[in-house]
Amino acid sequence: MSKEHSIGEKKGTDHSVYDSESVGYQPPAPTLKRQLKNRHVAMISIGGVIGTGLFLGTANSLRLGGPIGLLLGYFTVGTICYSVMITLGEMISYLPIAGGHIKLAERFVDPALSFTMGWNYWYNWVIVLPAELSAAAVLVDYWDRNSNLNPAWISICMLVIILINFLGAGAYGEAEFAFASIKVITIVGLIILGIVLDLGGGPNHDRLGFRYWKNPGPFVQYDGITGAKGRFLGWWAVLTQAAFSFIGTEIVAIAAGEAKNPRRNIPKAIRRVYIRILLFYIGGVIIVGLLVPSNLAALNLGDGTGASSPFVIAIQRSGIKVLPSIINAAFLSSAWSAASSDMFTSSRALYGLAISGNAPRIFGKTLKNGLPIYSLLVSAAFALLSYMAASKGAGNVFNWFANMTSIAGLMTWFGIGVTYLRFYEGMKAQGIDRKSLPFWTRLQPFAAWYTVISTIIICFFSGWAVFLRGKWDTATFVTNYLPLALFPLLYICSRLYFRQGPVAPEKMDFVSGIAEIEAESWDEPPPKNGWERFWAWLM
Repeated sequence: MSKEHSIGEKKGTDHSVYDSESVGYQPPAPTLKRQLKNRHVAMISIGGVIGTGLFLGTANSLRLGGPIGLLLGYFTVGTICYSVMITLGEMISYLPIAGGHIKLAERFVDPALSFTMGWNYWYNWVIVLPAELSAAAVLVDYWDRNSNLNPAWISICMLVIILINFLGAGAYGEAEFAFASIKVITIVGLIILGIVLDLGGGPNHDRLGFRYWKNPGPFVQYDGITGAKGRFLGWWAVLTQAAFSFIGTEIVAIAAGEAKNPRRNIPKAIRRVYIRILLFYIGGVIIVGLLVPSNLAALNLGDGTGASSPFVIAIQRSGIKVLPSIINAAFLSSAWSAASSDMFTSSRALYGLAISGNAPRIFGKTLKNGLPIYSLLVSAAFALLSYMAASKGAGNVFNWFANMTSIAGLMTWFGIGVTYLRFYEGMKAQGIDRKSLPFWTRLQPFAAWYTVISTIIICFFSGWAVFLRGKWDTATFVTNYLPLALFPLLYICSRLYFRQGPVAPEKMDFVSGIAEIEAESWDEPPPKNGWERFWAWLM
């Protein structure tokens, strides 16, 4: 038994509250319940990786970067995403607590970082929620260009996700399992279909090969700037959109507080994240670059509909008649799924803030079934921002919210990296062997440093395009730099308020809550047959 486990058992676990003015011990207040099963956690981790960023947002990325710029941009952000997940994985597998990385920041850094990360994370997810609902309007416009109906479609999508979330974590897990299954089948099917179409297997029998890598070319010369500078800027323009596609993989940390058998299920989900990145994202953008030329006018998402999706464009250009509508319907379910996850995550982030003392206590209250009702009501209210799509154009609104979400999400990744570096120092100072953790990797602390440095660089230069001559756009500047400015502002103000410096490595708490976590963990029974072995491997 590892050192920290034995210490945790000695500590004991009693969450009863003593009331000296009444009869004595009172039962503990309701809290989150562990209702998410292994398959739920597995599919939630997959669902965070597949969404409208890939299905719809790659249109702008291909238009700005070209096929190679698109691939390199997604590969770059994919390496950052992997670093974030293995960094988070060590901490959250050891301490799968309510509030996830928000509570971990308080425990291993200081209350100010927890306050900053918590509000930044909540902001991130209440902003991405209307982005996904706007994306749903974009997708529905594929069948009906009457934008006057956008409010109706947004209302329908909103009611569905509100119903799912108010039924509790178990219902959310089941819905996400179904939605994520559709996503996986869709993206795998699109990759296979893309290979077939590229080799000339479509109705028009046009063998594309690497035609569009040669003409119009592997890179786009950004804004007509010639030479290596133009190609570099085209690649850099992809990074923010790619970040929007990957943001959400860390949702597994928030779900950890409601996961069954977390010390088995969380590490399993973390270990396989690289497969999902390579298969779904890198595989998907390679296919997009092979099938669609980067200079196609239909790729302008700001002016288009769901038909701007590179996947839909590729199928239409191949001569297949009915399939584009089927694929668009699958994309619509993806937007529903992503919006449902956004509402779940934002409500749990607000709950984490409340139990840390960084938000009004009312948001820490739950029903007997573990539903954080007040946090959920407030987060759901922000879905109303999606009605902006009715007046400003769903495509443009999606792009605005995507920019804001990307920067806020990258700053969350930055905070996770900082928290881990402190966690690493604490374990070293207290003589705790990281190899005894449920999940660990030899890439640390280098992966955490890579996360911290790369996210700051991308955020700082995210809105560089507005400084080009004649390219000033207030909406782009605000949506890129407002989230970046808020993070240090929140930290400085909260640091002055709390008047508490970082926790010394020797005094970090690696003990509290361990006994409860171990009580919720058990060894899974061995598979009895081939089907159970396959299912255990898959999930």
